[in-house]
Amino acid sequence: MSDPYDFVAVGLGPFNLGLACLTEPIGELHGLFLESNNDVAWHPGMLLEDVRLQTPFLADLVTLADPASPYSFLNFLKHCQRLYPFYIRESFYPLRSEYDKYLRWAARQLSTLHFGEHVTAVEYDDARQLYLVTALRKTDGRSATYHARHLVLGTGTQPDVPAQCRDIGGDAIHSSSYTEHRESLRDKSSITVVGSGQSAAEIFRDLLHDIDRHGYELNWLTRSPRFFPLEYTKLTLEMTSPEYARYFHNLPTTERDRLLSSQSGLYKGIDSDLISEIYDLLYTKSAQRHLPVRLLTNTAVTSTRYDHPRERYTLQLLQREQQHRFSLHTHGLVLATGYRYEEPEFLRPIEHRIARDEHARFAVGENYSIDHTAREIFVQNAELHTHGFVAPDLGMGAYRNSRIISELLGREYYPIEHEIAFQQFAAPDTRERPEVDVA
Repeated sequence: MSDPYDFVAVGLGPFNLGLACLTEPIGELHGLFLESNNDVAWHPGMLLEDVRLQTPFLADLVTLADPASPYSFLNFLKHCQRLYPFYIRESFYPLRSEYDKYLRWAARQLSTLHFGEHVTAVEYDDARQLYLVTALRKTDGRSATYHARHLVLGTGTQPDVPAQCRDIGGDAIHSSSYTEHRESLRDKSSITVVGSGQSAAEIFRDLLHDIDRHGYELNWLTRSPRFFPLEYTKLTLEMTSPEYARYFHNLPTTERDRLLSSQSGLYKGIDSDLISEIYDLLYTKSAQRHLPVRLLTNTAVTSTRYDHPRERYTLQLLQREQQHRFSLHTHGLVLATGYRYEEPEFLRPIEHRIARDEHARFAVGENYSIDHTAREIFVQNAELHTHGFVAPDLGMGAYRNSRIISELLGREYYPIEHEIAFQQFAAPDTRERPEVDVA
C-alpha cells in the first residue's frame, strides 16, 4: 500500500479549490481533491453576461491568505491580458462569468485534483487510524480507495425548493438552472419569479429587459416585507471577520439561531445598484406603454398546482400583513428560493466519529472541525449555524483555509490575522487586573 495522504478533500467549489491552491506549494502536505463533475462548475445556471460578483476581487481563492500567490485573480487577468482593462474599468467587482473562468484557470494548474470521481463511502480504519475514501470513477466505472489522516468536506449546498412547490409537475425551474431554460421561458405568455435575493433580482432584470420583444406578463413575488438591499457599509463589513465568527461561535445555540433568522440582509440581500437598475428599467419601459409587471411583497406561496391541459400553474398566495388570500395563474415559474446544506450520504459509516449539537447538526468547532477529536474532519461552508452568516462569504474562504492548513500541519503556515475590526463585538472584560509595579 502506498503512503497515506495527509488529507483527502471532497468537492471542488471555490473553498476547496482555494485550499488546493494554498496547499500546492507546501511540500510537507500531501493532499488529494476529489470532484464528481468533469470540471469546476460554479453556479453555471446563473452565468449571465453582465452580472457581477457581490464581493471584491481580493476575495479570490488565495489573496487574503497569500497576496504573493501565483493563483490570484490579478495573475489570472495578467495571463489573459486583461489586467489593464480591469484597471481602467475601476471596479472592485469582477463579472461572475469572469470569476468562473478564473476558477477553471486555477484548476488547470494544480496537480492534486481528480475529476470524475464520485465519493460513495468513507470508513475509518481504527488499527491504522486512517480514513478510507472510496470513489467511483466515471471513466471506467471502477472504484478506487484512498487512505488519509484527515478529511475536508467541501460538497457545497443544494438548490432549496419549498415543500409547497415540490413535485408539482410541469417545467418549473430553480434559479440554479435559469440560463439552461432561459429561451423556453421567454416563449411563455406569463412568468413568475419567486424569491427576493440576488439571484431573483438578476433573473427579474434579465426577463424585464426582453419583455417588449416577447410580450409576456412578468411577476415577482417575495414573502419578505420588501426587496431588501444587501447591507454593505464598512462597519457592517467588519462583521465578515475572524472576531465576529469567534464571537458568534461562543454564543449559546439558541442565541445563534435567533440571530441568523434576523441577519438575512447581511448575506441574502440584493446589490443596491441592481435595485436601482431595476427601478430605472421599470420607469423607462412604463413611460412607453402599460407594463404588464407586478411586484408583490409580503406574499407567501401556500400551495401550487399545475394544470396540464392549460400548461399553467395556479399559485395560492397569502398577503401576510393583511392575512388576505388570493391566487395567481402563471405559465412559467422560476423558484429563486436559495440553497441549503445537505450532509453527504457517504459519511454514514463514520457517523460515530462526528460531533453533533442538540439539533443533530454538525457541532463545528472554532477551527472548523466536526469530529470528536477536533482535528481530523473539517468542513467548508457547512457552519452557518456555528460561525454565522460569514460561512458562505467568499472573503472568509482564505481565512478558513489558513486555519485548516494550520491544523493539518500543527503550526501556522500562512500568517492568520485574528483581529481586523475596529469595533468590539463582545462585552469588554471588566475584571480587575492586578497593578504591576514597574519601578
